[in-house]
Amino acid sequence: MATTLAKPLHWEEIQEDLSLDIHELVKSASEVIAPLGPISKFAARSPWAGLERQSFEQTARRFKDICDIELFPHDSVLKSARDQGEIDVNFLEKGLQQWLDRHSFELPRAAAEQFCRVALTKDTPSSDLTAHPEVKRLAKKLSGFKYQLKARQSVKTLSQRFEKIGNGSVLRDLNRHLIKWCKLFLDESQAVWSMPNREEGFYQAWRRMASLDPALSLEERRQIKNLPKEADMALNEALSHLGIHPSETREYLEAHLLALPGWAGMMLWRSQQHRNESSLLMDYLAVRISMELILMKPHLPLPAQGTEEDVLLESLIAAWLHWGNFSLKAWSQVPAVEQKARLNLAWQFDQMVRNRLWMEAWEKTYEQQLMGKITAKQHAASMQKSPSLAQFVFCIDVRSEPFRRKLEQTEGFETFGAAGFFGLPIETFKLHSHHSHPSLPVLNKPQFKVKEYLPESQYQPFHERLQAVNSLQGTFKTMKHNLLASMLLPEVTGPWLSMQTLGRTFLPRRAGRTFKKLLDTWFRKPDVKLTLDRMEDPEMEIPVGFSEEEKVHYVEQALKTIGLTDYFAPLVVICGHGSHSTNNPYASSLDCGACGGASSAFNARVLAALCNLPHVRQALKARGISIPEETVFAAAEHITTLDELHWVYLPKLSDKAEVAYTQIQAALPKVSELATLERIRELPSLKGNLKNPKAEVERLAEDWSEIRPEWGLAGNASFVIGERSLTEACNLEGRVFLHNYNWKKDKNGSLLAGIIAGPGTVCQMINLQYYASAVAPHYYGSGNKATQTVTSGIGVMQGNASDLLSGLPWQSVMQSDETVYHAPIRLLVVIQAPKEYVERLLNQDRAFFQKVQNGWLRLASIDPEGNWKSWS
Repeated sequence: MATTLAKPLHWEEIQEDLSLDIHELVKSASEVIAPLGPISKFAARSPWAGLERQSFEQTARRFKDICDIELFPHDSVLKSARDQGEIDVNFLEKGLQQWLDRHSFELPRAAAEQFCRVALTKDTPSSDLTAHPEVKRLAKKLSGFKYQLKARQSVKTLSQRFEKIGNGSVLRDLNRHLIKWCKLFLDESQAVWSMPNREEGFYQAWRRMASLDPALSLEERRQIKNLPKEADMALNEALSHLGIHPSETREYLEAHLLALPGWAGMMLWRSQQHRNESSLLMDYLAVRISMELILMKPHLPLPAQGTEEDVLLESLIAAWLHWGNFSLKAWSQVPAVEQKARLNLAWQFDQMVRNRLWMEAWEKTYEQQLMGKITAKQHAASMQKSPSLAQFVFCIDVRSEPFRRKLEQTEGFETFGAAGFFGLPIETFKLHSHHSHPSLPVLNKPQFKVKEYLPESQYQPFHERLQAVNSLQGTFKTMKHNLLASMLLPEVTGPWLSMQTLGRTFLPRRAGRTFKKLLDTWFRKPDVKLTLDRMEDPEMEIPVGFSEEEKVHYVEQALKTIGLTDYFAPLVVICGHGSHSTNNPYASSLDCGACGGASSAFNARVLAALCNLPHVRQALKARGISIPEETVFAAAEHITTLDELHWVYLPKLSDKAEVAYTQIQAALPKVSELATLERIRELPSLKGNLKNPKAEVERLAEDWSEIRPEWGLAGNASFVIGERSLTEACNLEGRVFLHNYNWKKDKNGSLLAGIIAGPGTVCQMINLQYYASAVAPHYYGSGNKATQTVTSGIGVMQGNASDLLSGLPWQSVMQSDETVYHAPIRLLVVIQAPKEYVERLLNQDRAFFQKVQNGWLRLASIDPEGNWKSWS
């Protein structure tokens, strides 16, 4: 990478010659980061979704080079998994043999096997051995050999390389300035005065304000003032003066994006949401690299760096001394040709390969254990069942699995699994809210808006009570930000806030229930109606409500995807799910992952209401789906922190449905108790004993000092697509996404393709986000929840000047400082279908095939005879 500033490159000329475009380069470079939305609408994202054309290992090596982070589990994590019996070493040995089969070395196979086997199981060489004078002397004798090793060069920005030399703090200063301006520009709720000129874009607003920034020198401010007026021109000019050759530009931009992937990811997300902000990422890079040029100018050109090959050779020699059982004398007597062959083996069998083999053995062990559970139990499930009294449709979320299992132990209850948005591409607008919210996976855009509404006679009293609360909140905020009024504020609010503080601190469970009761009594929110019928509103970007044909279409699609097209029970309960916690920035991350960080109860209610419409049922009957007149659809919400079902829509019931409802109400307390008892045993923060688990989970939900109200989706490991009879007799330990699927009703494979493209993608994104937060918590996680700072109303930082943290907190993936709770293994997709169904899926869905082939997820299938086949 060029470092001279002596003669700026004629960047535009070279760019034209190479048919390069700075806009395309920025777009291409953005693949290394993920869009990051506001934490209030937390949505699971794979950090590497744009890189799946490469293999997982290639991506891991790329991030090691650019960011110096490891994407495979750490040695200590793998050792702990082995000690706990989660890794079968026989799979490790098979993996080693396969790796050796794919490589050739000018060594006897036995010698290569012995070295690699010891390297896999023994600690790494000590630094004292690597630094031994005799080791250094032996490395120098092989100085000619180092050029035969394929270079693995780090991709660093000039400010990163300058920091590595150790002569300055340019990188820290650059990040500090970028964080400050990003916070100001992106602020949504915290700043009293918003950043001027934000409507002109980030670059323009920064250029005007930074030229007045007293934190910069007069010369630096002058240079900012003289920058080009357009962001793309400024970026071109900065790259030219830094001496970055056009062929290196994409990698250089990637390195800058990965320096602060959270703030860059938020800029990317905003650029995708609003057409008038489509150039935000260009603006961000123009600001960052222009600032880098200004801060680096006094230090350029950088001194030439020494090569790292000598250090590499020293470590390889030390590896053979340590793992190959060589003494220094014995090694020096080995012929040079053999030394080179041995060093080549050690170089190729590096830390990343070793950790990959361990992780793959872990994944295969889990697959074997899951296969054992399913194949041992699948014939134990009763083939002939009595008709169901009630059927429950749950989200595929792993937290639903234990609750479903306990519910099914009650005779007459049957459960199904489907994605929590239930196939409804809607945007929700609740009665008490000022804003609508997309209630579907973030990969998709809403096509309809559904509003809650009331007749005017009911709405006006409720609206007045709501306005009273909003006025109090607005007055409090205004007084807090006013110099004189803020002095009076403690006197006015002290008694109420003191009472709340004492209650929340010492009696969180009782205080939470009391405050909730007070609010419910005040609001007295009546039963709302939904705008299911199409309403013409020219001011809306998307239509409000559904046409008659659309109602039928989405109900039919939902029922087929769920696998509920016949044998309807008298009562069918569509169960959305949400969570409840207090003082938790990550509250939305515990809600439905398929609904963009919101509870899926609203979607459940919409679907149940549509299913009850007489003309919808009549149209479905003509399409082969006959819903009996006695069948009634209701909606409930599964509260995962409390292991409870709360009814959100209960229409007039038929006689048989009334019987089912009565039986459900009688069974739910015991189901809740059993599910709670199983779940809270896993929580390390459990303060009380297990004599009253109900009280304990209520405390966890209401305690504002609680850093782990529940485990969330930690532990997720597989996605099973098949009939419930396949897994209903298995204790899957809350680690499996469960989606109903009957291949016999899917002759053309369209249902399976839809499940893989939709819920399958969401599950993979959830899995990889937990994986990333576990293997690289300092980079992809968000640190200790107790020390986080909510910033700008959009996300969290550690302290007041860190990256915008994109991943899950330490408490979501770690059991303790030393022990990982979430097993960082890639998602295993298991499909119950004939082999030809899976082959057809792989041939038609090239994106899914690419994920399997490149190791982003793993695939297995179970054929009609019960045979298990691994496809990866």
